Amino acid sequence: MAALSMGWSLDDLARQPMLMGVINTNSPRQLDVPMAEGLMALAEHGQVAIVTPFTLAGAMAPVSLAGALVLQHAEAMFGVALTQIVRPGVPVMYGGFTSNVDMKTGAPAFGTPEYAKAAQASGQLARRIGVPFRSSNTTAANALDAQAAYEAMMSLWGCLMGGAHLVIHGAGWMHGGLTASFEKLILDAELLGMMQAYFRPIAVNDEALSLEAIAEAGVGGHFFGTAQTMAQYENAFHPPMLSNWDNYPTWQARGSEEAPQRANRIWKDLLANYRQPPLDEGIREALEDFVARRKAEGGAPTN
Repeated sequence: MAALSMGWSLDDLARQPMLMGVINTNSPRQLDVPMAEGLMALAEHGQVAIVTPFTLAGAMAPVSLAGALVLQHAEAMFGVALTQIVRPGVPVMYGGFTSNVDMKTGAPAFGTPEYAKAAQASGQLARRIGVPFRSSNTTAANALDAQAAYEAMMSLWGCLMGGAHLVIHGAGWMHGGLTASFEKLILDAELLGMMQAYFRPIAVNDEALSLEAIAEAGVGGHFFGTAQTMAQYENAFHPPMLSNWDNYPTWQARGSEEAPQRANRIWKDLLANYRQPPLDEGIREALEDFVARRKAEGGAPTN
C-alpha cells in the first residue's frame, strides 16, 4: 500500500524509505514472534524499524537505572543487528523508553526524573553505536492538569537534551499511553513549540545588541516605541498557541477560560478548518482495489 500510494514499485520503495514502525522487545530479553516478523518485514522492504525495548525499571528491568539501561542497550543492539542480517545497510533507529514504575502499585510512571535521565543517557548510547535516536513525550496523568504539563515537560527535556532525532508520541499521550487526548495534543503542541524556540540560538550581531535602541529609550525610559521595537514587534517572540497572557482582571472579564477549555476550543477549530490533501484518483482506486482483494483473500494471517 505504501508503494501504491507513491506510484512506486517495491524496489523503488526499498531505495527510498517512507515507512517506519516501532518494534518493542518483550523485556526482559525477548523478541516475540509478531514483533520479530514485523521487524523482518520492515527490513526486507528497506523500511525503518525503530527498535524500542520496553524496560520499566523495577518491573521488566532492574530497579537500578543503570541496570535498566544495560538491559535496554543489549536488547536494542540485538534488534539493530537483526535488521542488518535481514537486509545489510537498511536504516534503523535506536528507541529508548526506559522509565520506572510506582513501587506501591506496579503502575508505569512517565515524565519522572528517572525517565528524563534515562532519555539523556539513551541518546549517548545510540550515538555510541552510530544510529539515530528515538524518544517520546510521555505522561501518566489522567486529566489535562498540572501533572500532565509538568510530566510532559520533564519528558521533553530528557529526550531533546538527549539529542533525539525523532520524538514519537510527541503529542496527545496520557494515562501511561492508554489514552489519546485531543486537548493534550494541543498542550503538547504548545510545549513543542516552546522547546523549538528554546533551541534556536540567541542572535548576536550589531542589530541584536541594541545599542541604538538603548540610547533611544534613554535613562528611565521604555522600549515600546523605539524604532527597533516597532520594526520587530510582530515577530520578536515565540507566539503561544495555548497560553493566555492577559492580566487577571482582563482574563476574568473575558470569561476566565482555563487551559483545558482553550485546548478544547482550539482543536475543534483546527478540525473544522481541516482540508484533506489531494490524492490522485488512480492511486485511490488502486489502494481501494488492493484492500478489497486482501479482504476477500482473508487478510493477513493471524497465527
